[in-house]
Amino acid sequence: MTDIVANRYVEGLYAPVTEEVTALDLEVTGTLPAELDGRYLRNGPNPVGPVDPAHHHWFTGEGMVHGIRLRDGRAEWYRNRWVRSTAVAEALGERPAPGEGDDQRSVANTNVIGLAGKTLAIVEAGGRPAELTDELDTVCFSDLDGTLRHGFTAHPKRDPRTGELHAASYWWQRPEVIDYTVVGADGRVSHQVDIPVPGNPMVHDCSITETAMVLYDLPVLFDLPLAMEGYALPYGWSDDYGARLGVLPLAGSADQVQWFEIEPCYVFHPINAFDDGDRVVIDVVRHPRMFVTDRNGPNEGPPAIWRYVLDRATGRATETALDDRAVEFPRVDERMVGRHHRFSWATGLDLDAEGEVAGPGNGLVRHDAATGESQVRSFGPGRTVGEAVFVPRADDAAEDDGWYLALVHDAATDRSDLVVIDGQDWLGEPAATVHLPVRVPLGFHGNWVATGT
Repeated sequence: MTDIVANRYVEGLYAPVTEEVTALDLEVTGTLPAELDGRYLRNGPNPVGPVDPAHHHWFTGEGMVHGIRLRDGRAEWYRNRWVRSTAVAEALGERPAPGEGDDQRSVANTNVIGLAGKTLAIVEAGGRPAELTDELDTVCFSDLDGTLRHGFTAHPKRDPRTGELHAASYWWQRPEVIDYTVVGADGRVSHQVDIPVPGNPMVHDCSITETAMVLYDLPVLFDLPLAMEGYALPYGWSDDYGARLGVLPLAGSADQVQWFEIEPCYVFHPINAFDDGDRVVIDVVRHPRMFVTDRNGPNEGPPAIWRYVLDRATGRATETALDDRAVEFPRVDERMVGRHHRFSWATGLDLDAEGEVAGPGNGLVRHDAATGESQVRSFGPGRTVGEAVFVPRADDAAEDDGWYLALVHDAATDRSDLVVIDGQDWLGEPAATVHLPVRVPLGFHGNWVATGT
């Protein structure tokens, strides 16, 4: 059992759970749409043993994947399972899953996706994907049929036209390189190239358009003294490194990158990007700084939605704030990735008296790029919402014609619900609420994996 210590990321709603649960025939309020046939999956850190409060970082806890199976208007099951990394297996007295590798240990704790009929838990910084069964048991750590040379990322971008994943990866033992990898819809690497950079940056995410890959070379760098001091995530802010965005053709080469200087900041999560003639337009959640004073998690001023416009003809970048609300975990309809989207949404953050982020709040903020306005959907007092994913009603449905799915914690019961919101009635009552028998700790990312994909 994890010691409860003076570190916000192992306390309260962040506190790890200590048991793996299987619950069948879940209680549902409202009516689950019959079109929802698949699994809602969500990943996040869940330390399996004691942590050092001074040096533990939210991003480094062992991975636990939570899943809810929906079919025929029923919520058939809820499961939560630790990814069987070496650390988890040793703590549970089990044999580790094969394939993890001796030099690139993987906690696989950040995201979970479907690829080529397989379920993969993924993480950044050198870790291999963990292949899971449909019921979330760990099969192995995968090198994608021998084609993945190094580790992977937590945030590949899927091209909706081709099904290819485009990924920007990094690993502290490979300094001065961003690894650009393309994985085909068959689950095998089809393209890989090393992009030179002047330092050893943390590269959490990337963007794509219909024609281009966008790289983020930002001033959070591997810091050897922090590693020597025992910090679990030894990355820190650099005042001297600068910040820039790189654009190259999809499946392009290193000599094709065009770099654009921007004001120093950090971006964990882009919202989306698209082509506009000779320009690339990128919407992001922008943090003013990162890991300057807080070594345990992201807490260096409120993040908000900004837009970058990169003019490939002039080589200049412009940057504009679009909304001043504090948000994180942004998403768009996955069919709109790399295209001109209208709607994006994110989790609203609560601020303390000093204007610093206190944690996730009780609302989702949906931004309308056509009008420039945002709407806040509140889930009510004592209810805390995480990232929301969108499931279209049909493949050819309109951009907001479908359902938003999000986990919401209820303080009154200390349990979590999966809330299903009709996109055509954003501010209305939920279409359905699936009541889970347990609390799902505040975590990171997930996806809807439809049956048969």
